[in-house]
Amino acid sequence: MTYRGGAALVLLLLAGCDGRPDNGALAEAEARGSKEAADNGRIDCALEGAKVFDRDCTVTEMNSADGTVLVVGKSDVGYRRLQITSDGRGVVSADGSEPAKVTIVDDGMIEVAVGADRYRLPANTGGAK
Repeated sequence: MTYRGGAALVLLLLAGCDGRPDNGALAEAEARGSKEAADNGRIDCALEGAKVFDRDCTVTEMNSADGTVLVVGKSDVGYRRLQITSDGRGVVSADGSEPAKVTIVDDGMIEVAVGADRYRLPANTGGAK
């Protein structure tokens, strides 16, 4: 069982005591799990148009002359490079012709779509929606 699944299961069991799940606690556990996974180099991704996210992509941060670049590894040995911006856009594609579309999905979490691939990355969203 993964840490994320284990934490969610424990919270579900605890929430089951009064018959109602604590959605706030579940959301916090998921956010902690996502941040810890990213800190450990793993992120959630949905590749090639998949509907469900799996935590099977890697992320590595690199510094270049143009700034910080995230190298997002895909399970099929491919990768994408995402340039971190300082103008409020979050990230942009650092290579290729496909643009990155960034959406805030939660406080501290963005979803980046490039082509048919989607990645969930921790971010400083400042509480924006």
